[in-house]
Order: sequence, then structure tokens, then C-alpha cells
Amino acid sequence: MSSESASYILSACRENDVKFIRLWFTDILGALKSLQITVEEVEKAVEEGVGFDGSSIEGFARIDESDMIAIPDPTTFQLVPWRPREQGVARMFCDIYRPDGEPFEGDPRRILRNQLERVKSLGYTFYVSPEMEYFYFTDS
Repeated sequence: MSSESASYILSACRENDVKFIRLWFTDILGALKSLQITVEEVEKAVEEGVGFDGSSIEGFARIDESDMIAIPDPTTFQLVPWRPREQGVARMFCDIYRPDGEPFEGDPRRILRNQLERVKSLGYTFYVSPEMEYFYFTDS
């Protein structure tokens, strides 16, 4: 973790009374998963990652190869807006690695990154835009 990233995150946590940081990642089906650390743990988490049991995550690993490391991406640091401002909560998205330091091939962020590089090497540019859609039904 660069000292600039660390000082930004720590000062943002101090200024906003952040007590916890959620480390977010998705399983292979896109469901959000979360680990939670305290502000005091953030520097170590970004440098070394946070271990978790990959066998409990859909599509990640079998029980005999379940050790995984979630390494937060400091560029994704953001306050969680629906949480109270007092003793607030922030979040960072994570990249998933194996204990030997190799990137986990089933990490959806890694898969997307690889595909974007592949598309770029073929001369294409990828554009995407989310669209919110809902249906409103009345009782009558």
C-alpha cells in the first residue's frame, strides 16, 4: 500500500468517524460477499490481504483447497452512504488471491480485467452503461 493511499484512507476514516471497513467481492454468480475489518487493520489488510475460507463461497474452491486471500483495492474506498454518519462504515472492493500469491482464476474482477485486455488487444473498445428498470403494480 503506498503511503499516499494509506494516509488518504486513514484521514478519510478519521474525518468521517469510520469504525469499520467492509471488504467486498462477488462470488461466481455475482452475489456480493463481505468481510469486515476495523480502521486499525486497514493498512495490514491492503499490504497482506485478509484470509477467508473459499469453500464457503459459491464457485470458488473445494474444502481441501479453500484458503483464499482478499486484497482490498484502495482506489475503490468509499463511505457506505446508507449507514449512520456516527461510527460510520466504508467499503473497498477486493481482488482474490491464493495463499501462494497467485491471482485466483475464478475471481470475477480478474476475469473482467482479463477480458477487457483481450478485447483491447483485438482493437475494440468496451462501453457499458447500467440501466435501472422496475415495474410498478397497483392493487386494482
